[in-house]
Amino acid sequence: MTTTQQLLQQAAQTVIALQRCSESLVQDILNDTASALLEHMADILEANREDLSRMDISNPKYDRLKLTESRIESIAQDMRNVSTLPSPLGKVYSEVTRPNGMTIKKVSVPFGVIGVIYEARPNVTCDVFSLCLKSGNVCVLKGGSDADCSNRALVKIIHQIVEKYGVPPAVCTLLPPDRQATTELLHAVGLVDLLIPRGSSALIQYVRENARIPVIETGAGICHTYFDLAGDKLKGQAIITNAKTRRVSVCNALDCLIIHKERLADLPDLCTLLAQHQVIIYADEPAFKALQGKYPAHLLRPATADSYGTEFLDYKMSIRTVASIEEALQHIAQYSSKHSECIISEDQQAIATFQKQVDAACVYANVSTAFTDGAQFGFGAEIGISTQKMHARGPMALPELTTYKYIITGNGQTRS
Repeated sequence: MTTTQQLLQQAAQTVIALQRCSESLVQDILNDTASALLEHMADILEANREDLSRMDISNPKYDRLKLTESRIESIAQDMRNVSTLPSPLGKVYSEVTRPNGMTIKKVSVPFGVIGVIYEARPNVTCDVFSLCLKSGNVCVLKGGSDADCSNRALVKIIHQIVEKYGVPPAVCTLLPPDRQATTELLHAVGLVDLLIPRGSSALIQYVRENARIPVIETGAGICHTYFDLAGDKLKGQAIITNAKTRRVSVCNALDCLIIHKERLADLPDLCTLLAQHQVIIYADEPAFKALQGKYPAHLLRPATADSYGTEFLDYKMSIRTVASIEEALQHIAQYSSKHSECIISEDQQAIATFQKQVDAACVYANVSTAFTDGAQFGFGAEIGISTQKMHARGPMALPELTTYKYIITGNGQTRS
C-alpha cells in the first residue's frame, strides 16, 4: 500500500511532466474528463449514496455532500468552461531594459504543487483538478471521510482520462481521509508549495495554527444584508429570499439582515417568502415586534448574543435593527467574516459609503450575495473564496493559482 509520504513525493515529481503539457492537451483532457463524468454518472451517484447513507439528513453538510444528475452536469459544464479560458501562464506583467542592456521580464508561472483540504463537498474535487491542471499545477486533495466514496469515484475517472493522454495520475493525488494524512500534508515542506483549506472556521484555524507550508485562508461566510432607509421593498424581498434560501449550506448564504428602524413596517413583506421555506428568524426587540403576528410564531424567536456573528448553514437568520447606515457599518465591522456583504438602497450616496467602508472580499449593492462564486464571476470555477488580503482575495481561480518569476536576459554583462 502506498503511504501518504510516497503519494506526496509522487505528486512533487510530476510537476516537470505537467510543465511539458501543451495548452491543447490540457483542453482535451478537461473536455474528455467532463464527458466521462456524464458517462459514469450512475457510478458517481452510487458512490455518493454510500456517503449520504452515513450522514444524518438534518446535518447542514448533507446538502453540500449530495450529488444529483443536475449537479454532476453542472460540474462537467464548469470543467468545460475552464478548458476554454485563456491560460494564465506566461503572462508578462512587466518588462524593462536596464542601462547596461540587460532585460528583465516578470512572468506568471505555476506554484507547482497545490494542496487543498476540504470537507463534505465532492464538487471541489473536480473544480480543483480543472483549475490546477489549467494553471499548470499538480493538485493534492485531502477530502473529508464524509465524502470519501464520492471523491474516490471522481478521481478514478480523472485518472483514467489523464493516463489515456500519457500524463501521470499523480497530477491529481487524493490522500487518505484520515487525520494522519492531514498532518503529513500540513508538514509537507519541500513537497507542497501552497495549501488552501476549504471548510469550517475550526478547520481553517487548525490549518493556520499547524501548517508548516504557505497557506491561503478561505474563511467562513458570515454574510449580512443591510436594508437601507432608501431600500426598494420588492428588490429587498427578492434579494433577501434568494440570499438566504437558494442554498443554505454554502458560504455565501445570508446570515443576518440589518434593517433601518424607519423601515420596520416593511419587514413582514421583506420576510414573507422566508416563511414558505420555514426559515427560523432570531429578531432583536424592534424587529420581533414588527414581525409578531405577521410571521409564523413557531419560526420567530428573540435574538440572543449568539444570534450575531454566526454562520448558520441552515434555514436560520438573525435580524438587527439600526438607526443609521453608520450603525449598520459598525455591526458589520464587528461581526463580519470579510466574505460578502450587501446593501439594498436607491440612495447612491449611501451605496457609495457602504461600498467604500465595508471591509470584505465582495461588497454588493442591490444584488444577492449568492453570486459570490467563481463561475458566476466568469472565472469558470473556483478553488475557494479567500477572505485574507495577501496575494488573493474573493473567488480564487486561474490567476490566483500562479506566482511569478523574473526572466533576465543579457549579452555577457558582468557587475562591477
